[in-house]
Amino acid sequence: MTQGNLILEDVKIVTPLGDKAAKGVQMKDLHIVEDASIIIKDGIITYAGKASDCDISVNKGEYVNLKCKGNVVLPGFIDSHTHLVFGGFRIDEFEWRLKGDSYMSIMERGGGIQSTVDATREISKDDLIVKTRWFLDKISEMGVTTVEVKSGYGLDLETEMKILDVISELNASPHKKQEIVSTYMGAHAIPKEFNGNAEAYIDFIIDNLSQFKDKAKFCDIFCEKNVFELQDSRRLLEEAKRLGYGIKLHADEIVSLGGAELAADLDATSADHLLHISEEGIKRMSEKGVVATLLPLTAFALKEPYAPARKFIDTGCAVALATDLNPGSCFSGSIPLTIALACIYMNMTIEEVITALTLNGAAALGLAHKVGTIEKGKRGDLLILGCDNYKVLPYFVGMNCVKSTIFHGRLVYDSVGMLKL
Repeated sequence: MTQGNLILEDVKIVTPLGDKAAKGVQMKDLHIVEDASIIIKDGIITYAGKASDCDISVNKGEYVNLKCKGNVVLPGFIDSHTHLVFGGFRIDEFEWRLKGDSYMSIMERGGGIQSTVDATREISKDDLIVKTRWFLDKISEMGVTTVEVKSGYGLDLETEMKILDVISELNASPHKKQEIVSTYMGAHAIPKEFNGNAEAYIDFIIDNLSQFKDKAKFCDIFCEKNVFELQDSRRLLEEAKRLGYGIKLHADEIVSLGGAELAADLDATSADHLLHISEEGIKRMSEKGVVATLLPLTAFALKEPYAPARKFIDTGCAVALATDLNPGSCFSGSIPLTIALACIYMNMTIEEVITALTLNGAAALGLAHKVGTIEKGKRGDLLILGCDNYKVLPYFVGMNCVKSTIFHGRLVYDSVGMLKL
């Protein structure tokens, strides 16, 4: 991966601080520095603070110099939950939902995840790479410098490995625009070959789990009633943990099943969705330090109640936000709309949202020691807003106000024009 040397002058730094998730009231605490400079050497931040306090001697001829005119610089956004490697699209199903069909009823009539599985088994790896790179380019324009990508649209050994190979190849590119964290999610649905037998399919996954370990950092499961319920979810995740995977769960999305409590029992890195989490689940996740990754775009697209963000934060949980970009329940990777929904409908402050999309997103991927804040020693992953006030982020409802994206000290996206407020 290529690395950059970069100096940003006349910036306004807005960032959380630290190398672990911010919990509860900590999420509103942002470090703001006016008239600041940032120096990135070989892709790593070597200085971030007041320009007048910078006593580092550098040969400016070795650096790209950006004059930022007082604009806000944030840590690069971290989208910590996506499913963006898939074949085909599901436009018809979106129309069915508009007519009132539920997500589960669409699955029962042969649509849903299985239809994407069929398309993903057919598409070539090269075509998957081209399609996925298009998504990665688009999210880079919205300031995303780290993204988690799950498998789960293969549900057989060959196609799951194909998906993970696509992720690995894109992440190995010297010209990539973000770090890609891979998650193995063979337990995304019960494939048609297993005729609805969840227990037998989990046995199959467990028997073959070790062969994906070099390709994926995390193991995830759709822990849901009539899909993979608590006993099978526990069996798989305990074996994954024994093999050295990090643990994630799609939990309590459709009904309150106890997935959050299971995540706490297993010391999972994160539990995601959580639209129907119980009070006990919130308490247990807070006590065990499990990051609650909330996905407002999915609730919006499915016309479901939003996850109770305020209860999480007020109970002392660490909340992350992510898009859940996928071909079925949420065909959107819009960071601007995620921000607006979190502020308008989930009652999060913009300061909490920024922390959720940076430091806490990093913690949800086990990367808070490397990214998620603007501090010396962290990777030079930043975004520059097109103005000097970070509070425009929810005000620009669904509109992108990121002017530039910097990954590993390299300018990977830059738009024209600045906005005077």
